[in-house]
This record gives sequence, structure tokens and C-alpha cells, in this order.
Amino acid sequence: MEKKFPWSRFWLSVLKILTVLYGASCLYLYLNQAVQSLDYDNRYFQSDLPYHISMIVDDGWYYSFTAYAYQVLYLLAGKSTWLIAVLLAVVSVATVLLTEKLIQALSGRKERNSFTLGGALMLNLVMPFFLEWAGRYRYVSYQSGNLWHNSTYLCMRLFALASILLYLKIEENYREKIHPGQWISFMVLLVLTTGIKPSFLTVFAPAMALKLLWDLFHKVPFKQIFVFGCAVLPACGVVLWQNMVLFGEDTGQGFAWNPWFTFSLHADRPKAAVLCSLAFPLMVAVFSIKELIKDKRYFFAWMAAGIGFLEALLLAETGSRSNDGNFLWGYCFAIFYLFVLSFVKWIELWKKDQYVRMYKVLFCIAGAVFLYQLYCGVYFFIRLLDGETYFMLK
Repeated sequence: MEKKFPWSRFWLSVLKILTVLYGASCLYLYLNQAVQSLDYDNRYFQSDLPYHISMIVDDGWYYSFTAYAYQVLYLLAGKSTWLIAVLLAVVSVATVLLTEKLIQALSGRKERNSFTLGGALMLNLVMPFFLEWAGRYRYVSYQSGNLWHNSTYLCMRLFALASILLYLKIEENYREKIHPGQWISFMVLLVLTTGIKPSFLTVFAPAMALKLLWDLFHKVPFKQIFVFGCAVLPACGVVLWQNMVLFGEDTGQGFAWNPWFTFSLHADRPKAAVLCSLAFPLMVAVFSIKELIKDKRYFFAWMAAGIGFLEALLLAETGSRSNDGNFLWGYCFAIFYLFVLSFVKWIELWKKDQYVRMYKVLFCIAGAVFLYQLYCGVYFFIRLLDGETYFMLK
């Protein structure tokens, strides 16, 4: 009897090779970013990385936990930046792998297959739905969970994914029992994530607080809620330290109430650009509104995205960083997490028997939107590898 070709193993092998190629491409990109001159007129392999390195090496300004890692790697590399680039490439690949773990956790799939790894790789490349009418710049006119020019965001996102994974695991059973080891690990992960960049905590902590408040009104013991919530407190202390470093009296920096300022910096039609940035999750939500109400994890993702959106919508920095849009970082991660949830929900909806032909047509439309956003991301990434600025036009 003739054996069938093992297509599943074949496609999984192809995806593993693509993941390695993605890591190699990221390494090439970060190597080039790290050695650019500190010239704001330089648009070749443009990124924040050389400025982040200079802040540590030249100025000794330790505003993020990444600063300590960069300093050590810079010295180990003989006062060179190549080891920092290697670290960021490892972070990028590890983010793909943790995204896969998150897909497995959310979909209930225990084993790796082409769906889990392929989905993770695509979700790490997908970009906003580019529509020139809404915003002429493929990246800065929109909001995206994927970007390659800010090293602190890249590192924060990795640890944020690890924090989310552990949160989901603890949340399943915390009403009866919280395992001390898991609680301590969760607390440490939150401290590390916040120390790298406080943006994750600004969207996660309020969403978690609202979720715990909901549980309190639904007869979950106060003791369990209190213990679970206390895991966030040390990270809040880290935020206070960072606030003094970034917005202290001597810095000349601050923040103010300024609705739509951040979204309007580079977008021609900010409201349309916001919708384009969430095109795929919105399409999935259109025909999964019942799932949004029933699925607490799905609702949590939308709640975190809503909190991030409101923070970016209403607040803006004052001083020299007023045009940097730094209140977007938390929203960007929330978008990334929302894309993961929406991707899993999109696949699940196809399998449900009650969905008639009309819904399967909508499923295909949402898939077409996702594929276009994936095309936008791959196109954007390839042009970045050619050294083009992230202010790239069509």
C-alpha cells in the first residue's frame, strides 16, 4: 500500500525554515539600525536603537531595564553593538514562539502544527490596512502591534506575552486556589515587563482591575481577588520610578489632556486610520458579537484595547517628546493581543455548525482583510530590510 505524503510535517518544516529566515532578516535589520549615526536627518535604516544605545553608553541614562543589558552586551562585544542586535533578533523569534504558545492556550491545541506556528508567524508580520485616503504613511499614520524600530517595545512585548500567558493560567483557577510559584512568577514578569517599558501595565492593570471587580460582584471570594491583584503592586512601584526619571521636574517633560493630538500627528483622516488599524479584529467582531459577550478572554482583549485607545486618544506628552506619540505603545501591544484573539476566534467560527452560508461568506471577507493586512506587513518589512525609513509612503 502506497504511503501518503506527510503534508502536515512538510508544511511545518517549511514554517520552521521561514521562522529562521525571519530571525536572520531581523538580525540583518538590527545590525544596520544599531550602527547608524545620531543624525535626525538620516533616513537610512531609521530607528530609535542608536539613540537608545547612546543614552546608555554616552549619557548613562538608565530609564529602562534594557539599558543594563545593552551596557553589558556593548562591553562584551568590545564596545560594539552587534551583540545588542543579536539579542533583539532572539527577542523577535522568541516573540513568534510565545505568540504560538498563546494561540495554543486560547485554542486548546496542545501540540504544535502548521496552524499554530503559521498563525504566529503571520501575526508577527501583519500591519494596518493601508488606505492612502486615511493615512499616506504605511506605519506612522496608523497604529500597529508590529514594529521593528523601537527596541524597548520589542523587548516589552516579549515579556508582556509571557505575562499574559501566565495570567490566563492563573485566572482559570484563582477562584479556588492560587499556586504560590505561579503568583511569584507572575509578579516578577510584571516587574520585568514594566521595567523595560511601562506601557503594557497601563493597559493591562486597568483591564485586570475591572475584571477582578466584575468577579467580586459575581461572588468570587474577596481574599482570592485581593491576593491575585496584589501581584500588580510591585510593578506599580516601578512605574513611579520611571515617572520620576521621564517626567521629573528637571526633565522639562510632562503630559497633558489633548484629545486626538497623537492620532492626528501623521494621519490625513485620524478616525479612518484608527478603523483601518483594527480592520481585521473589527470584521471578526461583526459576526461574533455573541462570542464577544460570552468569551471572557475575548472581551478582556477588547477591553484592554479600549483602555489603550482612550489613553492614546486623550493624553499627550509635553516638552521635547510631544510629537513622539509615546502614549501609543500600550495601545500597540493591546492591538497585537487583540489580533491574536481575533485570529483564533476567526478560525473557531468557521467550524461552528450554526453558521449558515452568509456567515461563511463573512468569514471569507474577514480572511481577505487579514491577507491584505499580512501583505501590507510583508511589503513594509521587505522595504525596511532595504534600508527605507518607516515614514515610507505607498
